[in-house]
Amino acid sequence: MEFGVHHANHYYGHSHVLARYCGLDDEDPPRIQGYLQHGWNIGDGLAPDHEFTPGVPKFVWSERVRRRAWALGRREVYVTGAPWAYLVAMEPEPAGPREGTIFYPFHGWEGQHILGDHDVLIDEIRDTETGPVTICLYWQEFGDKKVRQRYERAGFRVICHGYRGGQWKDLDGAFLYRQLAEQRRHSRVASNRLCSAVFYGALAGCEPAVYGDPMRLEGEKSAFGGQARIEREWAPMHGKRVDVEAARAIAVQELGADRLLPPAELRRVFGWPMPRSVEDAELTGVLAR
Repeated sequence: MEFGVHHANHYYGHSHVLARYCGLDDEDPPRIQGYLQHGWNIGDGLAPDHEFTPGVPKFVWSERVRRRAWALGRREVYVTGAPWAYLVAMEPEPAGPREGTIFYPFHGWEGQHILGDHDVLIDEIRDTETGPVTICLYWQEFGDKKVRQRYERAGFRVICHGYRGGQWKDLDGAFLYRQLAEQRRHSRVASNRLCSAVFYGALAGCEPAVYGDPMRLEGEKSAFGGQARIEREWAPMHGKRVDVEAARAIAVQELGADRLLPPAELRRVFGWPMPRSVEDAELTGVLAR
């Protein structure tokens, strides 16, 4: 496999989804000539713990993120939309009924563990949700039997979408496909913090909700305004019951679902080749002339 500028470009199978959209090999995607935003955030779209080379293009999900990036001094910033939005557009809605809630507890990551009371969150979920509940844990919490079994003992179905990949290892091109399939079998999506998964669910047709103790990370710093800003600026996304149409409109904006590029344009900005079939067709046209 030919790897991109940064290994985060391949998190969650993002490059795989985009390669499929562009008509390229989604099992062996070509390298992206730049940095691709890999998760929703309230800053410039790029992970604060990553080092970035000046002058290398940055591909972000939305116009709001692009403007924030410019305000922070970033240049060569392009809006491409979130890989999730491309996947939702490519995958037809299944015919089956939706039922219950998929809940994503706020999670840690390899560098920071979560601090909070899962039992308190479990009680609030029980008091709020009326249908069956699926708890989706990040791989780190899913691998912690004490955490996983708390939710299982509460009677919830507990799953994990998989490992996001890292350092060009354990890449999983099917991650977002599993997530979309799970969300489309549920009528609601919820979390105790506003996050990518909530926006994803809203775009995929779920009623979103954000409630419960937001918990925190070890040594968490309130960059770009932190949790207080999130609750203030994205207030319509918060609550046990929200205005679904308003929330979906926000999800469309945050995920850039109204800014998706045509395949040829996305290939151009990523520095990707044309599909073999297009090259053959163009060559045939040239020879015919």
